[in-house]
Amino acid sequence: MLINLSDALASEGYVAERQAGIELTKISCRMGDFPIIEKKPVSLTLTNLGTNKASIEGKTELTLAMNCDRCLKPVPTKIPLHFVRQVVSPDVYSKEDDGQNFMEGYQLNIDGLIKNECLMDLPVKVLCKPDCKGICMQCGKDLNEGECGCDRFVPDPRMARIKDIFEAKREV
Repeated sequence: MLINLSDALASEGYVAERQAGIELTKISCRMGDFPIIEKKPVSLTLTNLGTNKASIEGKTELTLAMNCDRCLKPVPTKIPLHFVRQVVSPDVYSKEDDGQNFMEGYQLNIDGLIKNECLMDLPVKVLCKPDCKGICMQCGKDLNEGECGCDRFVPDPRMARIKDIFEAKREV
């Protein structure tokens, strides 16, 4: 969705509050594609900060379908977003400026802005529950549902030489 910011950038003392819908259906990044299960409209406050400058303050909440990092079960993950961004008129904006890839002329691209903010707020680790046991590395069974019976003993590689010595003496 695009919102025209020409009034906010040109009219000194301009303040306006708006609601805007989110048209995004998923958030894509290097970690994967996360479908948006639930989205609330964005509450925006547009404020003129002087000649050719405006402030955009926004608040919304998204719920993404992410997977548990241990057992891979789907986990609905709420991402509350609150942001304040300053934008400048396209007349004074230069491509070297780093943060205005959500502006198209005098139009604010809400979806681009929400995607940028969401990417910065994605959790590093998603768990279905704090004590999730994950899956067995040998058979793939979900250990939250019960033990699988596989031998999960992993020997310490630093002790491998000592183990070899004991096995050699046992053969004698």
